[in-house]
Amino acid sequence: MTRRELLRLDRVTQAKGDVLLPGSKSISNRVLLLSALSKGTTRLEGVLDSDDTRVMLAALQQLGVGVVRESTSTVIIESNGCLADATAELFLGNAGTAFRPMTAALAFSGGEYVLDGVPRMRERPIGDLVDALRMLGASIEYLGQEGYPPLKIGKCQTVGDKVRIRGSVSSQFLTALLMAAPLVTASSGKGLTIEVDGVLISQPYIDITLNMMEKFGVRVQRQLQTDGSPAYWIDTNVSYVSPGIMYVEGDASSASYFLALGLIGKGPVTVHGVGRQSIQGDVQFADHVKAMGASVDMTENSITTCGVAVAHGGKLRAFDTDFNLIPDAAMTAAVLAIYADGPCRLRNIGSWRVKETDRIQAMVSELTKLGARVESGQDWLQVWPIEDGQWKDAAIKTYDDHRMAMCFSLAAFGQSNVTIMDPDCVSKTFPDYFNVYQKLVS
Repeated sequence: MTRRELLRLDRVTQAKGDVLLPGSKSISNRVLLLSALSKGTTRLEGVLDSDDTRVMLAALQQLGVGVVRESTSTVIIESNGCLADATAELFLGNAGTAFRPMTAALAFSGGEYVLDGVPRMRERPIGDLVDALRMLGASIEYLGQEGYPPLKIGKCQTVGDKVRIRGSVSSQFLTALLMAAPLVTASSGKGLTIEVDGVLISQPYIDITLNMMEKFGVRVQRQLQTDGSPAYWIDTNVSYVSPGIMYVEGDASSASYFLALGLIGKGPVTVHGVGRQSIQGDVQFADHVKAMGASVDMTENSITTCGVAVAHGGKLRAFDTDFNLIPDAAMTAAVLAIYADGPCRLRNIGSWRVKETDRIQAMVSELTKLGARVESGQDWLQVWPIEDGQWKDAAIKTYDDHRMAMCFSLAAFGQSNVTIMDPDCVSKTFPDYFNVYQKLVS
């Protein structure tokens, strides 16, 4: 299907309805790889069907893993507990949740591999992870710019039992080390200690990793270092074992757009697939929209929001918030800021710089097009609300970043004519987003 060049959004004044969320990208790609590293047959229900999961599935098939796609959301993985193909050239698109863990797993799989992706993936740093893997004995070469993909992975000769990784760039680096840990301990015959150097960002994503690993039979012990930074210990003689069947919960990051719609479009809007039982940190975004003025009702598996009609002059409460724990959902907050009753500040969002695009720079550019005053620094963003009469018609550039496209759909509640460029970039995580959005708004 040809990607659309643009999508003009009608101005809207209200939103209401129900949304069944697609499966979590973070959980889907984790369980796909863990299933491939487990002995047995694993049936995965609720798997996200998107660009990121498709490149992971294609890579696993190329590596000799048995993959049966029973439906768009049901996948059966058959494996003997290892990635069988000893040589492969893998294309992993712009999927960090596939590229980083796959790099670590293949480093200790005994073969020779080349990993590459789209041009933006070649701009996303991976040096901290490669340095850590080399400390453990991995053989990895850069085929282009030092510190960035593409990578050539060779056979590991000797395997260490202790490694240190910086925690301030991407939690995916630590996730990759943790998920590969049983392969490391099997090679070394010793337990593995992983120490985090400095502040760890996006801790909830590490919690997801640890939760999934335990469901596949590997328990990780968490400790504190003398400086308060975490360390993780994985025993020897552990291996992944299929849980038989696993259900993937809805995507809490995707829920943020609909929770915001209920806030600014009066609502009610209900998302199904996440709630009090969710293991994803981004479910905390419900607290943020509540602080901005929404009423929030949460059940075990759903969240409903109701708020004000911003298209009719309603204002949201301004905020000054540290978004270290939920950086993806924070993008939704940045667009909500244009409807606030004062300037809004987003702090501790430095990880935006190394995502699908430099999201801080992109957010400054596109919010400014709409008429907002925006200031930024290395890890912060400040947005002033757009006053009546100051709104500007805008064609929003999305930078091949799914979250830029989805969060700027919220701008249609303002006084501008909004056009989303390359709207189909949402296929990375939520191919049907704009169809679902259009059914909720009027």
